[in-house]
Amino acid sequence: MERLSPLASPSATRAVLEAHGLSTKYSLGQNFLVNDAILRKIVALAELSPEDEVLEIGPGIGTLTVALLKCAGRVASVERDADLPAVLAETLAPWADRFTLVEKDALDLAAADLPFSPTKLVANLPYAVAATVVLDCFERFSGLESATVMVQKEVADRMAADPGSKNYGAYTVKLRLYAEPAGRFAVGPGNFFPPPRVESAVVRLDRRPLRDSAGDPLDARALRAACIMADAAFATRRKTLANSCKTYFAGRGREGTRVAAALPQLFECAGIDPAQRGETLSLGAFVRLGAAYRQVAEECGPSCA
Repeated sequence: MERLSPLASPSATRAVLEAHGLSTKYSLGQNFLVNDAILRKIVALAELSPEDEVLEIGPGIGTLTVALLKCAGRVASVERDADLPAVLAETLAPWADRFTLVEKDALDLAAADLPFSPTKLVANLPYAVAATVVLDCFERFSGLESATVMVQKEVADRMAADPGSKNYGAYTVKLRLYAEPAGRFAVGPGNFFPPPRVESAVVRLDRRPLRDSAGDPLDARALRAACIMADAAFATRRKTLANSCKTYFAGRGREGTRVAAALPQLFECAGIDPAQRGETLSLGAFVRLGAAYRQVAEECGPSCA
């Protein structure tokens, strides 16, 4: 079978790096994927079509990028390593008309940096920023339908956690406000050059618009308020909602102190028992807490809301 990407082998990866006088950079979390079978599984899970405009973060030498360009319409890749643009210009030359490289830190990426509004995120993400990047992309790019990403196994566990489990936390809640897990498979260290010291997983997340009690999609303010309450509920994970939220808001200046004093009213408005712990609450409960927070914050003053 012909390789989906000719770069997906240890020998090909070493040859490209040596030709440009480069080596892997531990400080940037560079572990290059070298198994073509894994690439095929990523592309299949992402369900790419020629209509898709794909955002990739951390293309490396272009191993996954080649596979994406063979299956999607256009690809924009974001790379912070200043040594790699010359490599990518060479490895991706056959697709130059459909490929855009953005030389930037993904954490500073703005919509204006891209030539299109991406429909899908597909990436072998730098593990140190993977969780932040995925949530940020769903928040920033409203047209993003799904994210199919390689992350550290523990991050995938947090992304897919259910209420009541040890991995369910503020990050899980905030991500789930935008998207839900739709597939996953494990990837061992031997599929990379050099092999990382952690287990990996590819997870797909599909955008799922949440709606309020009237059936209308939650607006940006409602989502932001639910995220604030997720952070508050898990500020001190093993404590009750009452204590955790009090700690969270009391440490946020005069306005936060006002919200902390109004927490009994907030919990009553949301219909939530303050003796519960954050990890027991459903996504819907956090939406209700967010709505109650907005009401209480508005009563405490404009700067609270």
